[in-house]
Amino acid sequence: MISASIRPARTNRSPIFEWWRSVDQVTLGLLICLIAAGLILSMGASPAASARLEYGNPFYFLYRHSVFAALGLFGAIVISILGPLFARRIAILTLIGGILAMAALPVLGYEVKGATRWIRFGPFGLQPSEFAKPAFIVFAAWMFAMKKRDPKLPAVGIVFAAYIVLIGLLLMQPDFGQSFLLTLSFGAVFFFAGLSLGWMLFLVTVSGFGFLGAYLTLDHVRDRVQRFLNPETSDTYQTDKALEAIANGGLLGRGPGEGTVKHSVPDIHTDFIFAATVEEFGFLISLLLIALLAGFVLRAFRNALRLNDYFCQLAVAGLATMVGMQIIINLFVNLNMAPPKGMTLPFISYGGSSMLALCFTAGLILAFTRQRPGAYGYGD
Repeated sequence: MISASIRPARTNRSPIFEWWRSVDQVTLGLLICLIAAGLILSMGASPAASARLEYGNPFYFLYRHSVFAALGLFGAIVISILGPLFARRIAILTLIGGILAMAALPVLGYEVKGATRWIRFGPFGLQPSEFAKPAFIVFAAWMFAMKKRDPKLPAVGIVFAAYIVLIGLLLMQPDFGQSFLLTLSFGAVFFFAGLSLGWMLFLVTVSGFGFLGAYLTLDHVRDRVQRFLNPETSDTYQTDKALEAIANGGLLGRGPGEGTVKHSVPDIHTDFIFAATVEEFGFLISLLLIALLAGFVLRAFRNALRLNDYFCQLAVAGLATMVGMQIIINLFVNLNMAPPKGMTLPFISYGGSSMLALCFTAGLILAFTRQRPGAYGYGD
């Protein structure tokens, strides 16, 4: 009698319990740690940014960052609970919505620093391209997986058509940085899928002509490249200040809130948050931050290699590449190893659309890597 009464309690498990048992808890833990680190660093950078923009509340950006972080983490958990099938459907619907929203930017968008990339919703602005990137990676992975099942399906042509549409819409904004990141991530999925060399050469050719066209026609792209190649004849104020902050930090840093360079760098809370981190917390804490970021990406790659489902493999590897390349680009800009691209440090920098989209990406990774029958290789 006792055993019979206990058995239903063991078998009737709630969806939350099943999610917790099947989700990759290491990836989830790294995500939470990164978001928490971003909030701590935003606490130090927010007063300087608020004072420079003459906001009355010194923690204006911290409060907004907290809202976006909470919404993003909640969204990531919800997507991961829904599972791989629904996550894929959400990604494809997001891609369609993102393309439509980007196409509507000339009418509905508003301009910031010479670029029309945002649509306003009350006090908040949304950048559709941030969500279109991970959604496109999932779409490309799905198409390549479908092609493996049915070689007659013109999957590659469909994916390239979507890619060209996205790149065209990005260059219209203009947003060369996002175009560059999207191309790198798409190339990675192409490589992981093992498709023909001819298609790879086509992608490289399109990318090369795209870069040349952007350099010749977009003043801000040409200006950034020239400033990077000829710093002695150009205005490199923000990069110089970022390097100064890194040099000031040393091994242990000046201490929380004691940084000085952040008061003179306009984008210290977004693009150059890493420089502010080094100045206040030092080289050792900055290495820990990089380790957390690298751990998130490498854990995703590890899980991708162990997955049995071809679509999930490609999607997770492509999404991990996208996050990893964004990390590298941001760090290279802070270290003056690449021209400034207006790209945030994932999960750390202030930026509503960036935070929400990166959490969306993390939610997709968590959904595709959940433990389920046959998901992983034997014995895993």
